[in-house]
Amino acid sequence: MSTLAHSMMTARPSESGLAGAGDLDRYSYGEAPGADRVGPPSWEPTETELGRVGRRAAGSRGRGLHGQLVQQLGQMIVSGDLGADRPLVPEEIGQRFEVSRTVVRESLRVLEAKGLVSARPNVGTRVRPVSDWNLLDPDIIEWRAFGPQRDDQRRELNELRWMIEPLAARLAVGHGRDDIQQRLGDMVEIMGHALSQGDGITFSRADTEFHSLLIQLAGNRMLEHLSGIVAAALQVSGAPATSCDRPGEACLVQHARIVDALAAGDALAAETAMRQLLTVHPEVERVVPAPRGN
Repeated sequence: MSTLAHSMMTARPSESGLAGAGDLDRYSYGEAPGADRVGPPSWEPTETELGRVGRRAAGSRGRGLHGQLVQQLGQMIVSGDLGADRPLVPEEIGQRFEVSRTVVRESLRVLEAKGLVSARPNVGTRVRPVSDWNLLDPDIIEWRAFGPQRDDQRRELNELRWMIEPLAARLAVGHGRDDIQQRLGDMVEIMGHALSQGDGITFSRADTEFHSLLIQLAGNRMLEHLSGIVAAALQVSGAPATSCDRPGEACLVQHARIVDALAAGDALAAETAMRQLLTVHPEVERVVPAPRGN
């Protein structure tokens, strides 16, 4: 049996119930964002239908065979089922998944762009070590959230947010973008209404939009480039579904304080409110101390 085929048939089964998915799934008004995602497939020898696994509700990949093959191979690499320096034979992949050479070739190119694999003449395509991966890629963030690294992924995302978002809140003051500030206020109102209605889906979406807008308002293109990471941190399975532990008044109040600080032109207050908002989540509180009182 070939190396890849053996890995596919012996890969670890998906674990039931991703930890830390948040409390939004308790609401009965609809499925949480990305609810049709599933964990790494079980890889039974008789399974050949790609359409049964790994579809995302929204993402950078297409929904055809190409996108699904990228999803499956990416999850296997990130989970460790295909370890570093493992050879990936295109012909073998095509036979295993019953897809064309073109689909395999394009899928491997996507994975190579993400740093997961490398293709060299006379060597072939091999899995690259973790140190070479683009860990800021939203797809890799999601795949890590599915696998055994999900606790590390959650902690690292929270640490990164702690560095990015208070700075963004401080920089957002004084940029004169009344339109964006108005939209931030609108998001707080939507969150408040959703909270009163018990609508966790709408709350989560408005929360994600709020944080993306705030980073946009900061006026720093490099920070803005990282807004996708913040969105991924809020949305991927295995990470908190909102910026707070759960939708609640404390979370809403901190969002409103950020908007008020921006309107008042108080950069320090905006930064402080963001730090307090992030420490509402217990995972962040274990990473960094709460702000000191004045």
